Amino acid sequence: MLENLIKSMPKAELHLHIEGSLEPDLMMELAKKHQVTLPYSSVEEVAEAYQFDNLQSFLDLYYLGASVLVDENDFFQLMWRYLLKCKEDNVVHCEIMFDPQTHTQRGIDYATFMNGFTRAIQKAKEEWGQSSYLILSFLRHLSEEQALETFEQARPYLHLCKAVGLDSSEKGNPPEKFARVFEKASNLGLKKVAHAGEEGPPDYIWNSLNILGVDRIDHGVRCVEDSELMAYLIEHQIPLTVCPLSNIKLCVFDTMSDHNIVELLNHNLKVTINADDPSYFGGYLNDNFLSVYRSLGLSKDQIIQLAINSFEASFLPESNKQYWCQRLNSL
Repeated sequence: MLENLIKSMPKAELHLHIEGSLEPDLMMELAKKHQVTLPYSSVEEVAEAYQFDNLQSFLDLYYLGASVLVDENDFFQLMWRYLLKCKEDNVVHCEIMFDPQTHTQRGIDYATFMNGFTRAIQKAKEEWGQSSYLILSFLRHLSEEQALETFEQARPYLHLCKAVGLDSSEKGNPPEKFARVFEKASNLGLKKVAHAGEEGPPDYIWNSLNILGVDRIDHGVRCVEDSELMAYLIEHQIPLTVCPLSNIKLCVFDTMSDHNIVELLNHNLKVTINADDPSYFGGYLNDNFLSVYRSLGLSKDQIIQLAINSFEASFLPESNKQYWCQRLNSL
């Protein structure tokens, strides 16, 4: 049964915001712990608030939720809960985005969240061999000067990061706004990713590639609006980290049956399935796979190809990629 294959096969997740895995119960627990006032009186009220008209309506709640993350143990618990979900979903490798500015703007220092995150990552690695990389992401609705300042503050911790990324409000914040900070990251050998082509136009994908020099595009579903861009992505096998449930929740597509991920896959684009902000968007990685399968009728070959793509698009060493791809090809 293909649903069992989805659940049991090894997978990599490449587009996951750790702050977006904050579940309502942990949000309420930490709000009580730190006496943070939220406009909700119960876990159920928090869950009911997870209805969004667009990206910005989600981000407003996202930043409110992050306000309950205060001490090192809060960040440990946040990361640990996500990594336990990886174990449950057979996500053997994950590349996890975090937003320093969401925390430093509240007076939380780097050591607090980095120590919490890395302690959970190390514990998961020791207990079941979980493979995890961190991606330091800049908030694009803030200035590049603030991003450059954030990058300088991060220098003592950059050895713990595999890449830098660009997230938050896409409209009106083009990639080229962050050219200098991405160049600094590149000079230090960091990989680069950027959100583009979710709400923003195909030009944002082009500029992420040509100006920022990214290794892969987060989202990218609007690439279909530009045939030249499609051809370029196919020729160069630029990965797209697509987040199906997120796209539906944020009204990028009306229903999952309208989603273009199978169209992209059939055109030989290197698309992958990811959860984005699973607590807010209604599902972790297996939930996204299952939703696409049930709505769009994935074949066994397509399911395995999506998983293979996730490893090929990762920042793992080639030997690790080959190991997991061989495992998948034997299924």
